[in-house]
Amino acid sequence: MKNSSFFRAACMVALFTPLCSIAQTSVTGPIFTDGPGYRRFSVGVNGGLLAPVAPTGGSNDFTKWKAQAGYGAYVKYQILHSLGIQANYTGGKLAGNNDRKLGNGKMPDRDVNSFETSLKWSAGLSAVVNVATINWMYKKNAVQIYVSAGGGLAGYSPRISSQVEGGTMEEYKKEGIIKEFYVPIGAGLKFKLSESVNLDLGYTMHYVDGDNLDGFNYGPNRDKFSYGYAGLEFPLGKRTKPALNWQNPARVMYDEMAQQKANLQSELEASRALNTKLTADVDKLMADADGDGVSDYFDKCPGTAAGTKVDGSGCELPKDTTPKQIITKVTITEDDRRLIKDAIQNLEFETAKSSIKANSYPSLDKVAEMLRTKGFSLKLGGHTDNVGNATKNMALSKDRAESVKQYLVEHGANPSKIEAVGYGANQPIASNKTAAGRQKNRRVEFTIY
Repeated sequence: MKNSSFFRAACMVALFTPLCSIAQTSVTGPIFTDGPGYRRFSVGVNGGLLAPVAPTGGSNDFTKWKAQAGYGAYVKYQILHSLGIQANYTGGKLAGNNDRKLGNGKMPDRDVNSFETSLKWSAGLSAVVNVATINWMYKKNAVQIYVSAGGGLAGYSPRISSQVEGGTMEEYKKEGIIKEFYVPIGAGLKFKLSESVNLDLGYTMHYVDGDNLDGFNYGPNRDKFSYGYAGLEFPLGKRTKPALNWQNPARVMYDEMAQQKANLQSELEASRALNTKLTADVDKLMADADGDGVSDYFDKCPGTAAGTKVDGSGCELPKDTTPKQIITKVTITEDDRRLIKDAIQNLEFETAKSSIKANSYPSLDKVAEMLRTKGFSLKLGGHTDNVGNATKNMALSKDRAESVKQYLVEHGANPSKIEAVGYGANQPIASNKTAAGRQKNRRVEFTIY
């Protein structure tokens, strides 16, 4: 039972290990998974020699084995460049006897002398791994080294002869074919003859989960047999597509990286050229030969003198030719104030009119002369009492101030320096309820500055 479990576990490991490899390798990129670009299916036929022996497991229950003719065929699907799943079929004959002496020089004393087994069929499923290629410097290789492992079922019919019966062969099992599970483990070389044909040389050891293959149960070991073969493999699909198992992924990856490097180099050179152009454009925009603060690119008046004020187009701003007014400090003396006071006190108008009485002229003449000689400015404020219509009083106050201004201008005063304003009855300085108060409110005030 333990040995049977061991063989079954070995088969499961052989089948699932490649699947784990797929999960780990698929992240490497399109080099390994680009299915539409490659041929994946292939078929093969082979012929060779079958022998009831395995180098790693020894011989079966007889001392001498004989090589017999065998044949096989398979269908393979290439999952990755280095991994394929292959369905195998093997048939032929196995034979052996006890003609070889034992290690002590004696002939073996066993009930069965020889056997001959017809391997009706053996069908198995194996994972085939490309271990190495001969030349890694080329994308398409010419030679491959591969190993395989898997599991299957064999159907066979042994015939045996006993020494007692004089070597007559008889069926080991008369009821029919014996069917037993086996684990195939193999290795081989594959040569690429053309895009359509490969030469396949291989050797596979089959470990059977039983001791019936040679028709003789002798010792604790289970039976095994090996198959050395030569054959031809034919990739299926369009010849314009390469076979995936012949692609060298390292070389393809190198070429793709080299192409990416070339693309990046081209992009870098284009970026450098663009940066150079942008730098030149910026320098052109920043250039200012005449130092007026306007770029030469926009300067419509190049060559302006240093320190010249210019507009946004680099042209000199128009110069202000308006003569500057010289402002002199005005000094008002007590005599000036007294003269103004006298003019206010002596100023009289015709009743309800803006006409100035003649007795007011001498004082106004002095004010006009002062304004003319000293350049004072004068503000005239006309006022009335509250008797009569307010609108008419406002007009009368304005007219009286204008009359004074007119008299002063006619006597040489600068009209631009005299302002005449009428306030009506809005700014009284005494009560309008008395005649004396109303007299004080009917006035023109003089303010010099």
